[in-house]
Amino acid sequence: MKGIIMFAPFDLGSIPLTKYLFFTGKGGVGKTSVACAVAVTLADQGKRILLISTDPASNLQDVFDTELDGHGVPIRGVDGLVVANLDPEEAAREYRESVVAPYRGKLPDSAIASMEEQLSGSCTLEIAAFDQFTTFLTNDAINREYDHIIFDTAPTGHTLRMLQLPSAWSSFISESTHGASCLGQLAGLEGKQQMYRHAVGALGDAAATTLVLVSRPDAAPLKEADRSSAELRELGIRNQILIINAVLENPTDAVSGKLHAKQQAALRDMPQQLAKIRTYAIPLVPYTILGLDAVRAFLSGTRPEQPAAMEHPERTRTLGDLVADLHATGKKVIFTMGKGGVGKTTIAASIALGLARKGAKVHLTSTDPASDLQTILKNPANITLSRIDEKEELDRYRKEVLDTAMQVMSKDDVAYIEEDLRSPCTQEIAVFRAFAEIVEKAGEEIVIIDTAPTGHTLLLLDATQSHHKEVQRTKGIIPPSVRNLLPRLRDPRQTEVVIVTLPEATPVFEAERLQADLRRAGIHTQWWVVNQCFSLLETDSPILRHRAAAEAGWINRVNALSAGHTATIPWMHDTPVTRLLDTL
Repeated sequence: MKGIIMFAPFDLGSIPLTKYLFFTGKGGVGKTSVACAVAVTLADQGKRILLISTDPASNLQDVFDTELDGHGVPIRGVDGLVVANLDPEEAAREYRESVVAPYRGKLPDSAIASMEEQLSGSCTLEIAAFDQFTTFLTNDAINREYDHIIFDTAPTGHTLRMLQLPSAWSSFISESTHGASCLGQLAGLEGKQQMYRHAVGALGDAAATTLVLVSRPDAAPLKEADRSSAELRELGIRNQILIINAVLENPTDAVSGKLHAKQQAALRDMPQQLAKIRTYAIPLVPYTILGLDAVRAFLSGTRPEQPAAMEHPERTRTLGDLVADLHATGKKVIFTMGKGGVGKTTIAASIALGLARKGAKVHLTSTDPASDLQTILKNPANITLSRIDEKEELDRYRKEVLDTAMQVMSKDDVAYIEEDLRSPCTQEIAVFRAFAEIVEKAGEEIVIIDTAPTGHTLLLLDATQSHHKEVQRTKGIIPPSVRNLLPRLRDPRQTEVVIVTLPEATPVFEAERLQADLRRAGIHTQWWVVNQCFSLLETDSPILRHRAAAEAGWINRVNALSAGHTATIPWMHDTPVTRLLDTL
C-alpha cells in the first residue's frame, strides 16, 4: 500500500512573510479565498493590510459583503484591512482606446479593426491589470501605510518578458502585419517604463516579494502551477511557496474514498520541480467561503455557522440527450470548449462514440497529448482518429511568421514578434489552422475536436484577413482552409460548440466569458455540459454532501443560460469514457 502524502498545515505563524504577497493559480483553485483568509488573519493580528484584486471574475464583494471600489474600502469588522477591487476590463478598454485613437482617420478602417482586435485579448487584460497594480506596488505613501500588500493575482511571465523588450514601447507594431498578433504596442503606457522597471525589480526581490502558488490536489492545476513557477523563476522571481488547497483528509465512505485516492495519486505524480517548493496544505472544508465568519474559520480549523438551506437542482438533460440532438440536427463540425481540466477530451470522445453508434461517420481529433483515444475507444466502427500535435503546429506557425518577419524587421522588432508568438492566442491560431485542414479533408464525416478557438482568435483571423487584403505586406498567414472554415463556424446549422464546465463558481464564470467571447465573433452556442457533479451521486460524506448541495445554484445558472440545454454528468474516479457511454 502506498503511503499517504501529507504537507505541513498552512500556518501563518510559522511562515516568514514579505511585504508583498502575490497569489497565482489556475481558475477555481481557491486563490481568492486563500488570499482573503490571509488578509483577515493578519489584520486580526494587528497588521495593516491592503488586499487588491485584479481578477475580472472576482467575488471579493460577496466574500466581504461590502461594496468595493478601485481605491480601497475599509472592511467593517476587520480593523486594519482595506480592500481594493480593480476592474481590469475597464482598464483594458481605456488602454486600448489610448493606443488606437491616434490612428483613427489616418489608417484604413480595416487596419483600425485589426489593431482593436489585437488589443482585445487576455494579454491586453493582463497588461492593463499589471498597469493598475504597479501603481500600488511603487507608491511610497501606500507602502508606508501598510505592513503587507496582498494581490490575489500575479503577472504572467509572458507579460513581464514583453514589458522588458525595447520594441514593445515603440510604434512599429501599429504598422506591422506579421500575422494574427494578440499583442499591440505599449505606446498607450508610454511614460511609465521607469515605474514598470521598478515594479519588476520589486517582484524579483526575495526580501520583499513572495509568490504564493495555489493549486488543488489534481493533475491539471498542479501542472499549471508548475508552469507558472518555472516561468516566473526564470525571470528572477524565486521566493515561492506552494499551497495545496481542498485536501480531503478523512474519507468516510466509498465516494470520498475514491476522491481521496485520486487526490493522493495526483500529489504523488506532482511535477518534480514543483515538489521542491516549500508546500503547505489546507483541508477541504464543508462550507462556502462567504462572509467574515467563514473567512476567519478557513485557516483556523474551526467551522462557521452557515445556513444549510440551498437551492434545489432543476431537471437537466443527459449526455445521451445531447448526442441525440446533434444527430437529429445533422451538425458537421463539433467542438468541446472549456478551461483545462474540465473534461473536454472525455466529452468529445463520448459524443463521437454516441454519434457513431447511431450510424454516423465521425472523425475525432484531439489536442490532448495524454489521451490515447485508440485504446479508450478500442477501434469502434464508424470512427476515424487523429491527433493534432500542438507543439509541432506551433513550431510550424512560428517559423512561418518569423521567416517573414526577419526579411523586413530589425533585430529588436523580431525579438518582440518572438515574444508575441509565445502568447496563448498564437497556440490557438496554430491549432485552428491544423483543425481547418482536417475539416477540409473530412468530406461528409462529422468532425469533432476537444478544443475550440476563442472568439478573440477568430476575430483576429478575420481582422488579419481583411487587413491583409489592403496592406499586402505579408502572405500565406491565413490558409484557404481557414478562410473556408470561418463562415461554417458562424452557421448554427453546421456547427455546435459544446461548452464544458464544472458546478463551481469560477469555472462557470469563466465559461460564461467564453460564451460571450464566442458571441462577439458571431458563433452560436446551445449545449452546455456540467461535468463532475457530486450531486448526482449517493454519498454519506458530510463534506461531499455539502459540496453537492452547493452545486445546485451553479447547475441552475447554467441551465438558465442554455435555455434548458444542459447535460449533467456525475463525478467519476477513473475510466470515465467507458462509463460515460452507459449514460447514452
